[in-house]
Amino acid sequence: MFKSKLSQFEFVTLMAFLMSIVALAIDAILPALDIIGAAVGITRSKDNQLLITMIFLGLGIGQLLFGPLSDSLGRKPIVFMGFGVFIIASYMCIYATTLEMMVAGRILQGVGLSAPRTISIAIVRDSYSGDYMARIMSFITVVFILVPVIAPAMGKFVLDHYNWEAIFYIQLFFSVIVSIWFWIRQPETLLKSQRIGLTTHIFTDGFRELMKYKRTMGFTIISGFITGSFMVYLSTAPQIFQIQYDLTDQFPYIFAALAISVGSATFLNGTLVLKYGMEKLVTISLWGFFIISMAYLVLYFNSSNPDVMILLVFFGLQFFAIGFLFGNLRALAMEPVGHIAGMAAAITGFISTMMAVPISALIGKYVEDTALPLFIGFSICALLSIWILYYLKAKVKKVKTPI
Repeated sequence: MFKSKLSQFEFVTLMAFLMSIVALAIDAILPALDIIGAAVGITRSKDNQLLITMIFLGLGIGQLLFGPLSDSLGRKPIVFMGFGVFIIASYMCIYATTLEMMVAGRILQGVGLSAPRTISIAIVRDSYSGDYMARIMSFITVVFILVPVIAPAMGKFVLDHYNWEAIFYIQLFFSVIVSIWFWIRQPETLLKSQRIGLTTHIFTDGFRELMKYKRTMGFTIISGFITGSFMVYLSTAPQIFQIQYDLTDQFPYIFAALAISVGSATFLNGTLVLKYGMEKLVTISLWGFFIISMAYLVLYFNSSNPDVMILLVFFGLQFFAIGFLFGNLRALAMEPVGHIAGMAAAITGFISTMMAVPISALIGKYVEDTALPLFIGFSICALLSIWILYYLKAKVKKVKTPI
């Protein structure tokens, strides 16, 4: 297990900033979706969701390239390679005049950003393991969550005083600053003696190795359901709050408040995980996620949207549960596969993202006049996740039971 020469505070902050460029690329444009959509020829407001979901498609695809490469070439070169792709893609978005060009730019942005996001997880796994890894991931997520808190407000400020293209220039500036910090301060965590030779079958070998670990695959699938639930909220939040509730000016602050709900749970998880363990917290949180969703369905099925404060309470409770899931699910999936951390981070990330994109698209297309479809989707995803969790628990119990 590699120990970083950075202080733990700087390590956590740097890893969080590597991940947070993804959040900046997604959340900063939320207040500008309608304006960007009009600029590139989108005529139906719900089609603006493409500007969000397509970057996730790129994130999923890019991981399959950069994860295996990092196991062969080291972590740091791959991060810089990803930033290079992101810069090119950002200029594509800035100069896009058609929907097709903007979607291509957003997909390519996702491909580029998959490198810092995936490699930061591999670096954490190189450096820590077990519940302590989950603790570090929780603290990273707490810092990371600051970006969704401020990004929509920043995007609206830029939009009010400049134009939508300036939002992309700020993303570029931020990525350059973080890449310089990473270059100067973060040492390479994958020693040359631990690297895997770059061959044509490196991916297939890694995938076969990963498939041996049922818990890794199970927790990855659960992560896909939870990520899909959260992604559909990200892509439909402007539709719900700006159009259904006519709260355009208040939207950045609503988004920030709900992000704080996720962040507070994640921060609390950093303390509780060492006391109770990852799996117990995941179990409680999944049940909470399911029960809250069902409560909303029972109260507001076949009815119009409730008062916005009621909706915010339900969203806040949902995201508080999610705050205990993100870091723990990723740490549980990565725990058995530290010997192929880069490949594992790539494949598990790919699977969860490729699950999340169609889940988000399927649920999102029904979100027109009410937020009810979100909670239907939340409840189904939670129920399937609970079933997989107890299947994994039963497998472990069966292995431990003496014959």
